[in-house]
Parts: sequence; C-alpha cells; structure tokens
Amino acid sequence: MSSLFPALATGSVAQRPALRFGDRSLTYAQLAAAAGAQAGRLGGAGRVAVWATPTLETAVAVVAALLAGVPAIPLNPKSGESELGHILSDSAPSMVLAAPGDELPDAVRQLERVDVDVHGEGGTAPATDVDPADPALVVYTSGTTGPPKGAVIPRRAIATTLDALADAWQWTGDDVLVHGLPLFHVHGLILGILGPLRRGGCVRHLGRFSAEGVARELNDGATMLFGVPTMYHRLAEALDDDTELAKSLGRARLLVSGSAALPVHDHERIAAATGRRVVERYGMTETLMNTSVRADGVPRPGTVGVPLPGVGLRLVEEDGSVIGSYDADGAPTGICDGETVGEIQVRGPNLFTEYLNRPDATAAALTEDGWFRTGDMAVRDADGAVRIVGRKATDLIKSGGYKIGAGEIENALLEHPAVREAAVTGEPDDDLGERIVAWVVPIDPQSPPGADELADHVARRLAPHKRPRVVHFLTSLPRNDMGKILKRALKND
Repeated sequence: MSSLFPALATGSVAQRPALRFGDRSLTYAQLAAAAGAQAGRLGGAGRVAVWATPTLETAVAVVAALLAGVPAIPLNPKSGESELGHILSDSAPSMVLAAPGDELPDAVRQLERVDVDVHGEGGTAPATDVDPADPALVVYTSGTTGPPKGAVIPRRAIATTLDALADAWQWTGDDVLVHGLPLFHVHGLILGILGPLRRGGCVRHLGRFSAEGVARELNDGATMLFGVPTMYHRLAEALDDDTELAKSLGRARLLVSGSAALPVHDHERIAAATGRRVVERYGMTETLMNTSVRADGVPRPGTVGVPLPGVGLRLVEEDGSVIGSYDADGAPTGICDGETVGEIQVRGPNLFTEYLNRPDATAAALTEDGWFRTGDMAVRDADGAVRIVGRKATDLIKSGGYKIGAGEIENALLEHPAVREAAVTGEPDDDLGERIVAWVVPIDPQSPPGADELADHVARRLAPHKRPRVVHFLTSLPRNDMGKILKRALKND
C-alpha cells in the first residue's frame, strides 16, 4: 500500500480504531479493506473530485485516491454554483466520489458519480508506481483576489509536513485526536485526518464542533484537540461558567490552534482556567505547515514558533533585502527585535508544485531561487520565534512613516473588557499616508466603549502611533468557513 500510510499495511494495528465519526467507526483493517476496494475502481481515473462532507465517506474516498495514486480534489459542499463550476472546469475531474444519499448540486451532477462504500471488502489497492513528487491533492484557495486557484500538493509535501509535526508535537500512534474541522482544506483533511492515519493513531471527528463534544471526547481518552480561533474563543467563553469543561481541556496532552491567529486574550483565559497553553502553528494551502511551537517548548501567546525541520524561512523587505533567516541548525540570524516587519518567504519539500493551469500565478508566487512569497508579514522575537502581524495586502498599515501590523492592535483591543471582537484595517489619509481603523463588536451593544477610550487603551499598551484614528461599531464581523475575518468586506461609508 501507499507509503503515506504504513499503518494500513501493518497487521499489528489492524484492530486499532482509525476513524470515528459520531457512532460510525472503522478499524485499520476495515479502512484498508474499504479504501483498497474503492482504490481498485479508480485506476486510470486522472483526477477525482470528493464531495467533502464531514463523514467517514470523505476520509475513505481521499485515502482510496491516495492509495490508487490518483489526485483528489476536495469540494466544499457550501460553495456556490459559480465557484463549483469554476473549480470543476479548471480541474476536469473524471468522476466525483460522494456518500450514498448525498444530494449534489447541478454543477457536480454532470460528473460520473461513484458512491463510497465504507464497508467495502475483498478489494486491495492496485499496485501503483508513485513518486514523492506526484500530485496527491488539488486544494483550491479561497479566491479572495479572484477565482480560486488550484494548489497542486505533491505526496512529498504531505509526508514531510506530517513527519515534521510529529517531531514538533511528539505525535505518535498512541494519540487520539478530536476535532470538528471541515474536510475540504489543509487543516481538517491533511492534518486532521491524514495526520493520525500516518502515525497509526485515531481521529474522532465531532461532525459539528461543540464544547460538549470536545469535553466528551477528552474525558473518553482523546489526547489532542485541533481547532481554529473561533472554536477556541467559544471554549474560552464557555469556561467562565463550566468547571467540568476546564477539567476536560486540562486532560489534553496538546491543544493546537491554526488557520488564523488566536487572540492573546483567549490564550490567557484558556490557560488560566485549564492550566494548558494552546500551541499555535503557521501554514498555508500552498506550503502546508511552516512553523510551530514545539510540544516540549514554552508557548507564548501571539507566536507561531520556529521553522519546522526541513523548512527554510526568511523575512524579506519590500526591496528584496533579507531581514533575517535561520542557519542550518535552526538558529536565527539577522534582526530579532520584535519590531522590524518583513514578508515571510519559505522553501522546502513542504511546498506545492504549481497552481493548476496557472503558470503565470505560479511564477509570480515564487522567487527566481524558489522561495514562496507568502504575503504574510511578521516580526521575530529575541529567541527567533515568529510573530505574524497580518497579511501584506490587508493587514500591513503604513502610517506616519511606521509599518504597523493590524494583528497586534487587534490583540490590544481584545484586552479591553468591553470588546468582544475586533478587526483593524487601514484607509487613505492625506497626512499619515494611511490611518488605522478599528471595527469593534462590543460586549454590550447598548453601551459600547467610547472611541477615544479604545484609542487610549491601545496607545498605553503599544505605542501612540498605533492608536486607532477611526472606530466603527458592528454587531458581528464577516467571516469565512474557517472563521477568518473577511476584511475586504469591511468598508467605510
């Protein structure tokens, strides 16, 4: 079978639980039989689409495609017809794999449909001659600056990322992971499903995230929790009145947050209630995982750790000059003052191969010597830990001669007792170049804090030049499926 999943060919773990979704589960022996049988139907299929619902069928379908050496395209079931149509015409899959009974939209119904049998037997995965550079997945980006682009993820990227995380997190086959993440993106699918399977461990998917579900699984032996900041914020809110939840989270060996920055305020609330620090890591669709706080390290709120083994990382100025990087032993070189901002660039075996059918976009994303331009802006603390301050396009504010990251201002605002949520953007200013604009969801909409009060609060914690010049109050912030704030949807009147 595929070297991505050695446990599927190991008799010693055959009866060990591999996947559990609600009251449905598969052992490694059952998963090998079901995925093997499905893989036998995919030979020569080119690419295959997977209707990526949070179900056993999605996990079996993706494993089957990887066993068959066929690239899989996970489809977001919440995508609109136009987006689905673009993805399908761009990627040209020969069929779609779906759970029996799933109703597919018109754009998908045009494909040959194959229902996934999670209890398939008698089949074995076809003998495939696969190369580490062969494509494993085509994962489409969110398309915030145009139609979604298909990032081609090679098999080597999946293997190296998961093995590097195993090193950083001391992740073994004895770990039981719980999460409620969607399965059409890197976090939920590669880390959350393929990660445990590569280790020979178990994943319990909640179907729909809830504090009750997290507590139940952690009380029943789960050792790791993966989530996005929105999920951890909900846990932090629930901890105020739920001592049993605090005990449950305290039982976890590792709490991991990703896909966006976890506000410092939520870090501190969770740590105070549970005695556990949340570990953050940093990655992208095109690069998989780049950095992480190590399980044997000391998590510091706001940092995403240091580069993972095998990952080259540097911070670069607008003119291309390198602010700082890491030597062969992982030690930081260059500026580590916690203030000097540069764009993160990375290279290594964790990178994608290309944007499908977009050689122009692929070339624009890479430097001549193979560094990927992430578009994420960061500083490095004295020990070399990376602290992301925002996206170059939406979160880097140039005001009064300073380069200011929106993230640190958002964290400062969230420390105000009257602020529930906050986002920060920049807008043109004749004098400053750009002025800082805060978008705030108050805890009490009937009695929001004053704009001057919030500006002074930020100035005291950070610096006067980082104070918001404009404050808007909202009832909620626009977010995508992963909980990331959609800043392009925040418009001044």
